[in-house]
Amino acid sequence: MKQSDRPSGVSSAVQCEAGGGGTHEDVKVDPDERNDGQQKPGSPEINNNKEKTRSKSSKQRHNHKERTADVKLCGEDENLCESVQVKKRRVKDEESPEKHDKNQSSGRKRKKTSSEHEKAEKNKKTKKDGDQEKKKKAEESDKWKWWEEGKSSDTQKWSSLEHKGPYFPPEYEPLPDNICFYYDGQPMKLSPATEEIVTFYAKMLDHEYTSKEVFQNNFFSDWKEEMTKEERKLIKMLSKCDFSQIHKYFVEKSEERKNMTKEEKQVLKEEASRLMEEYGFCLLDGHREKIGNFKLEPPGLFRGRGEHPKMGKLKKRIQPEDVTINCSQDSKIPAPPAGHHWKRVQHDNTVTWLASWLENIHGRPKYIMLNPSSKLKGEKDWQKYETARRLKMKVDSIRKQYRRDWTSREMKSRQRGVAIYFIDKLALRAGNEKDDESADTVGCCSLRVEHITLHRRLDGQEHVVEFDFLGKDSIRYYNKVPVEKQVFKNLKLFIKHKDPEDDLFDRITTVKLNKTLNECMPGLTAKVFRTFNASTTLQDQLNKLTTGGMTVEEKILSYNRANRAVAILCNHQRAAPKTFEKSMQLLQEKAVRNNHSDDGNRRATSSRLDSRVTRCLMLLEKKEKAVQRLSEQLKKLQLQETDREENKVIALGTSKLNYLDPRISVAWCKKHQVPVEKIYNKTQRDKFAWAIDMTDENFQF
Repeated sequence: MKQSDRPSGVSSAVQCEAGGGGTHEDVKVDPDERNDGQQKPGSPEINNNKEKTRSKSSKQRHNHKERTADVKLCGEDENLCESVQVKKRRVKDEESPEKHDKNQSSGRKRKKTSSEHEKAEKNKKTKKDGDQEKKKKAEESDKWKWWEEGKSSDTQKWSSLEHKGPYFPPEYEPLPDNICFYYDGQPMKLSPATEEIVTFYAKMLDHEYTSKEVFQNNFFSDWKEEMTKEERKLIKMLSKCDFSQIHKYFVEKSEERKNMTKEEKQVLKEEASRLMEEYGFCLLDGHREKIGNFKLEPPGLFRGRGEHPKMGKLKKRIQPEDVTINCSQDSKIPAPPAGHHWKRVQHDNTVTWLASWLENIHGRPKYIMLNPSSKLKGEKDWQKYETARRLKMKVDSIRKQYRRDWTSREMKSRQRGVAIYFIDKLALRAGNEKDDESADTVGCCSLRVEHITLHRRLDGQEHVVEFDFLGKDSIRYYNKVPVEKQVFKNLKLFIKHKDPEDDLFDRITTVKLNKTLNECMPGLTAKVFRTFNASTTLQDQLNKLTTGGMTVEEKILSYNRANRAVAILCNHQRAAPKTFEKSMQLLQEKAVRNNHSDDGNRRATSSRLDSRVTRCLMLLEKKEKAVQRLSEQLKKLQLQETDREENKVIALGTSKLNYLDPRISVAWCKKHQVPVEKIYNKTQRDKFAWAIDMTDENFQF
């Protein structure tokens, strides 16, 4: 085959691959071909493929012809093929530094962009942290350290008090016309007052309360009282009422609220902030103090705890005419809502409430008070714990006295002695007299014969008393306690010739018992014993459980165990959280992942020991740090898992906020280098700011 018969494009391909304009000595350029491998415009091939050629870029055509030429050359002349491939590699080698420089430059550019982004994010975070720190310092500087001013008068609580009054919930908004209440299968239009009460029941339709007979009866009775005469004539039975469409409507509304956009949620947030700013603060003695519950409770259905006999009754809407305002005489009196007036305005500086009204379920007064972080609440807490500390100096003499009462010739003294023994030993509440319409909950003085069982011997112990009753908030108290022999004898005497429904301590009352205690020590009541025993237990448990060399997580576990001992003593129980199993499963999965990562790092550490010495040491150090970090994380997760499991049905918060002297916790934190933030959240730190500021590590209850 002649060289002139070779396909067009070979010469240009060879030139291009050789890196210059020279030709291979065995290859001549066809006069009809261009240097770029294209034919002249008059060529028949171009005319036939005109549309195809136009659709391709010059680079695509060039590459296609290069590949075609290479294949044909290799098929005809192996030497020529080899020469072309060598030159092609040479050209690539010459071009590669440029590509490398270009890639390197692109990499540097990306790295620079990434570095600039990271720097910007870091600056942004630093600025945010700085702003938060400034805000924190500003809040601390503005904080009123009332405890440094000395104790206030026992009678006068404030000199000046000014506030905006309570915030009333919005008026009822009627249901849309297409949402109906059905009675006996027929739609029925209700008056606004009747319809509003229907919505209360419809919202609770999927709750267990609406399945209870007491709840249903109380609701229907109160609902009928609010109906018009015509409605009362038509609606005779609750079983014929159909609330399902209304219930579905509120479920959909709830879902809409959950699926609100970020902007819509922001609007609601801003509105809540506006209300807080307007109604949520007052001026107390010239200082801005936060109010606890400035929003009045909206109308609804009473639930109660446990099997409360009044569950389902209507909680009526509170009107300004029901509310008494308390403020200083020289202050600006809060303006009532348009068209209304206050029940009364008074200026009583011996009380701490800002507004008061009577609720209709029990007929008891309710109040708007200051926030727990306020001076008035803080002083009350401080005084409570100081009274409990004073009991520490008197408790031995009081215990001797109630022991003497056990053998008194007077039955009243014996009962009082045993009752105080139970309050002291078991941290029982004193208990108050109840009417028939209250929940059947009892305390020490209101125990009935049916609430105790006496065992001369039980589980290897002698003189055991088995308690089983409903305490505050209908929480069951069940305990088997060995008691002293004389106490056991007295209990047998107290229950003799009595029916199960009779009072165990029929000769004493809570009022008389507290009066006796106050004679022993001014300010002493049965409740002080509860605070004293709770705080003493916490102090003893912390001293026992905290040892040197513990990590912060181990110390926190010890603290929670000490708190748990107090919660058990005070019978602070709770139902296991609904999300408990799921949260525990997530914790366990996380711990397993960390454990596997830990094992993988250990294997990687061993396999690299045969590498070069310097690099090996660096890798070893890096992997050892990773192993240590993962081991610490794993240990932390295991401690969290243990902590959650132990406190599944124990309410630690109740005792921490109401019965434990905060100075014990603060001193323990400072002594053992545990951040106070690990024990108290922001709200709790505000409540106990006085204790955090004044307590050092040497405090002992």
